[in-house]
Amino acid sequence: MKTLNSLSGGKTSSYIAANYPADYDVFSLVRIEDNNCKFPDEKIRKEVEDRIQAPFIGTAEDDMIIYTMLDLEQYIGRPITWVTGKTFEDTVKSYRMKNGGYYLPNKVTRYCTTDMKTIPIAEWRYKNIEGDVAMRFGYRANEQGRAKRMMEKTNDNGMTEVKIIVGRTKTGTQNKWKTIEYCKPEFPLIDAHLFKDTIEEYWKAKPVRFAYMNNCVGCWWRSPLLLKKMHEKQPKKMEWFAALEEEAGSTFRSDVKYSDIIKWKPQVTLFDDDFNECDSGYCGL
Repeated sequence: MKTLNSLSGGKTSSYIAANYPADYDVFSLVRIEDNNCKFPDEKIRKEVEDRIQAPFIGTAEDDMIIYTMLDLEQYIGRPITWVTGKTFEDTVKSYRMKNGGYYLPNKVTRYCTTDMKTIPIAEWRYKNIEGDVAMRFGYRANEQGRAKRMMEKTNDNGMTEVKIIVGRTKTGTQNKWKTIEYCKPEFPLIDAHLFKDTIEEYWKAKPVRFAYMNNCVGCWWRSPLLLKKMHEKQPKKMEWFAALEEEAGSTFRSDVKYSDIIKWKPQVTLFDDDFNECDSGYCGL
């Protein structure tokens, strides 16, 4: 059975890459098409395009994630495979509503992780790896609930299943779909009883740069106050998320629109240390 480390660009999955070598290390990049959010370093942007074999304007995540993955590859001394699916814009436009708009990912329709993270990795795995795959996920010892929920979704063989496109019909007019045994989930940090403090301590003074917070800048898992903080740090990307709500005719959250969050004037100054991973949520990888 081959082993694969699923990398998100955060400190935890990067810790797994550094301490639990696998046959493959794979990172899925979430792309957006907005030139206002264009990745500023043209040379690096071209390198990313070469790696993903697709156009790259910008990412819905913090730009630092690009440097994280490049740094990490140098640090672990193994190649990291970059994959990508459809852009964020193209992904959401495939979820049409009867009124002509489209519904955005939210707590009810949580398709963003599946479509823009899991499926691109699954499609790459299907094309490039024969036989079964054990995939390591960056869940720490305090996240056994997440691991349990993932394991509850496995089949009788202990494998997760994913439905992917494997080609076109003979007429070429429709996609051919196949449900594959994606991977056998493994949680090395839970097995080793490792918590966040160990991860944080490990990365001190190491030559790998990390973002303030992982996942998409405007992730709907995040609290409204944290989303306001993200606007202070990355206004163009939060404005892109707000504009997407207007275009789609739907919202990421049921309680507040992103355009309203952007206009908020908090009565206290929001500091970086006021928030942590619990405020941010997670994309489910």
